[in-house]
Amino acid sequence: MKTKIGINLLAIASGVLLSACGHQIQDYDNSQPKFELDRYFDGEVTAWGLVQDYTDKVTRRFCVEIDGSWEGNNGTLVETFYFDDGEKSYRTWHLTKTGDNYQGTAEDVTGSATGLTQGFAFQWQYNLQLEIDGKAYEFFLDDWMYQVDQSRVFNRTSMKKFGIEVAELTLFFDKQQPIRGCQP
Repeated sequence: MKTKIGINLLAIASGVLLSACGHQIQDYDNSQPKFELDRYFDGEVTAWGLVQDYTDKVTRRFCVEIDGSWEGNNGTLVETFYFDDGEKSYRTWHLTKTGDNYQGTAEDVTGSATGLTQGFAFQWQYNLQLEIDGKAYEFFLDDWMYQVDQSRVFNRTSMKKFGIEVAELTLFFDKQQPIRGCQP
């Protein structure tokens, strides 16, 4: 019995230590190109994405059209989501830039989102309210965006509830001209 408890405690401790060893935004400090969020999300951008559940099964696909505008250090991103099941939804981000730090609010975000750019990477964290089967739930999202070149950004997002990952989102952003929209 003591051996079983010891093994379980060791497994839990190992999991905690391994999760603490994950990458950090500072790991990308000297990488290029430098991701300037306010420059990239100024104008029209289209993104395509997937939602995968905790078993890695793709549960939704979507496209999002983003129209960004900036006045000094204040920006607005107007997003229109088109899901493969026909759902259409909207989000408007109001962002403030201070150096490499960003803060933002949106109608379905609890409190403020916070983010930081380092090199070609951007980490963005926030609590998102989602309605599922008529009930509201709050999830913690940890977005990691990586700028590949002037026109393209990849995004991986971990969605957690009670500290446990329940879904992962993967997106590909493109602002190459002419912009391809979501609608055929």
